[in-house]
Amino acid sequence: MSFEIRRLTPPEFSLLAPQLVEIYIEAMHYNPAILHSRISSWRNDVTRPGFSAQIVTHDNGIVGVAYGFLGSPDSWWDAELRRGLRLQGGPTEEQWDIVRNYFELAEIHVLPQYQGHGLGRKLLEGLLWNAPARYALLSTPEVPNEDNGAFRLYRAAGFFDVLRDHLYPADARPFAILGASLPL
Repeated sequence: MSFEIRRLTPPEFSLLAPQLVEIYIEAMHYNPAILHSRISSWRNDVTRPGFSAQIVTHDNGIVGVAYGFLGSPDSWWDAELRRGLRLQGGPTEEQWDIVRNYFELAEIHVLPQYQGHGLGRKLLEGLLWNAPARYALLSTPEVPNEDNGAFRLYRAAGFFDVLRDHLYPADARPFAILGASLPL
C-alpha cells in the first residue's frame, strides 16, 4: 500500500474538519452524535499558538490525522491535567516543569483498517519533530496491561506516565496522560 503524510495549513484543516472528526469517531468508538460539536471544537483549535496538523492519505482518501498545539492554562485539557495532578497529590516540581512547557498532542488517529502499517508512528514523529516545547503530552484510553497499538507506539517513542486512570467528565473510560521529552 502507498501512503503519503502531508502537513495541513490551518485553513485546510478547518475545511477538512468534518472528515477528520469522522476518523476520530471511528477510531475512538465514539457516538456519531458528537460530530458537529467536535467539528466546531477542532476548528477553534487552529487559532491556538503552535498549531500543527498532518494527515495520512491513501488511494481511498484520508486515513489518519494528528494535530496539536502549545499547552496553555486557558484550555479545557490543561485544566483537566492540573485537576488530575491535584487529585493525585501533585503537581510535583517535575510535573510543574512539564505543565509549564508542553506541546499538546490533541489527537492522533488512524482508521482501524489501516492500523499496523507504521502510520501512527509517522504522524507522531512528523508532528513532534520541531514542536516548540520541551515536552509533548497526550492522553489515551487505559487498557489492561497497556496491550494495544497506541500504548506500544507511545512507549516505543519514549513516552512516560504523567497521570494514570484520569476520568474526563464526558467519557466513562479512564485515560492515561503520557509525556515525552522533546525532541523524541
